[in-house]
Amino acid sequence: MQNTNKNTNTTPELLLENQLCFTIYACSREFTKLYQPHLDKIGLTYSQYLVMLVLWEKKQCTVKELGEALFLDSGTLTPLLKRLQAAGWILRERSLQDERKVLISLTEKGAALQSEAACIPAKMAEGTMLSSDEFVDLLGQFKGLLGRIHEANISASKK
Repeated sequence: MQNTNKNTNTTPELLLENQLCFTIYACSREFTKLYQPHLDKIGLTYSQYLVMLVLWEKKQCTVKELGEALFLDSGTLTPLLKRLQAAGWILRERSLQDERKVLISLTEKGAALQSEAACIPAKMAEGTMLSSDEFVDLLGQFKGLLGRIHEANISASKK
């Protein structure tokens, strides 16, 4: 750990610059800023874009499945889904087999939006200034970290 601030009584472990969580948080905010002008062109927020990515892949899923894919609870997803439905991109309907389940599916308008969004990943790769190898390596590291943290949270919640 580095300690670039020599005039502090704080231990290096408690310096903001030495917090992995803060670096990831700040990086996430910068990514969101990088996405914003591209998402504005197609009328989506970053959170809505993530929902649409899942739906473009799966075509239909339950709110629970969507929440699991995005690490979001239904209380966070519900207002987001309502806005997507009001925009005409998705449908929310109760399952005929199990009324407790709400199915989320794309409308034709929502499916058509995929072609408008197709250029966004390349623009993001360009914006990060990472090589293809660096991108793949970093993605793998973060997926591994996410998996380990998720497992630790599941284990902790069982205690």
